[in-house]
Amino acid sequence: MVKKVTVNTLRKIKEAGEKFSVLTAYDFSTAKYTDEAGIDVVLIGDSLAMTALGYETTHCVGVDEMKIFTKAVARGVQRALVVTDMPFLSYHVDISSAIKNCGEMIKLGAHAVKIEGYSEYTVNLVKRLTETGIPVMAHLGFTPQFLNTLGGYKIQGKTREATDEILRQAQALQQAGAFSLVLEMVPQDSAKYITEKLEIPTISCGAGKYCDAQVLVCDDVFGKYSEFTPKFARKYGDMRAFILDCAKRFDEDVKNGSFPSESEVF
Repeated sequence: MVKKVTVNTLRKIKEAGEKFSVLTAYDFSTAKYTDEAGIDVVLIGDSLAMTALGYETTHCVGVDEMKIFTKAVARGVQRALVVTDMPFLSYHVDISSAIKNCGEMIKLGAHAVKIEGYSEYTVNLVKRLTETGIPVMAHLGFTPQFLNTLGGYKIQGKTREATDEILRQAQALQQAGAFSLVLEMVPQDSAKYITEKLEIPTISCGAGKYCDAQVLVCDDVFGKYSEFTPKFARKYGDMRAFILDCAKRFDEDVKNGSFPSESEVF
């Protein structure tokens, strides 16, 4: 029997001074292979708005789309913890609708949800979700859903005062029940300081090597998304070139009559 990764597993990894991996996935086969590779947390990130659906920002994806991707990924995962990114405006209006939307993702196979930002409302929401039985991954630093209010893609926590503020927010979310925290585009030393002060594991998204985990978008890791690659992403393959090559060879075989061959027909 496969030993499943749980929120308690991640906390024990931090306590042991070890690391865990987080990678996004949006479809059944990618989720399956990612899980088989040993990735500990599979995140259905709202980054799919750009990488899978072709939008310019994460604002353009909604609950209905995230439900479809959540179902597909959950069916492909046997071991990893499955986390669904709650999309823009899906948890901001009121507590009741937020719990309903988050609960739908759990019903469809997610084990937890991710929520961006900090406010008194967000802290209360994390508390209520946790009490309801829905584990919450928090997200501070640069928060893409707040792109417009932040004034663009800007590094957060560059000063001691800003770092202390992120820590204060993180501690409040931890107290409310968040089981982990994504730190995005935060200087490495700032992220190290915050990580050492928290009991819950931190997950670096461009926040350096001292966090308890690292997360990347699968399209960046696989070399599939060529429109934009963040500074902090590492490319482990070239799927774009592979797909182009395969598609071109298929096109050629169809047009020169070599596909299908006698062994490929009934």
